[in-house]
Amino acid sequence: MNLKRIFGSILTLLGIAGLIYAAVLFVNTNGGNRDIKALIIYGILGLLFFVSGIGLVRTTKDES
Repeated sequence: MNLKRIFGSILTLLGIAGLIYAAVLFVNTNGGNRDIKALIIYGILGLLFFVSGIGLVRTTKDES
């Protein structure tokens, strides 16, 4: 397995974890300023990691 593919998989898993954590924060938020900032930060980072991980896995060619 290629090192880029492994790194892409790790980024994808981190992105999924960030998006799930942002969803949990969204459900449990009560409108505080800190809650909204954390929700935005984890949501954007999760989305960024997820998209970059999927892109890295898709564009890496298998060389077996």
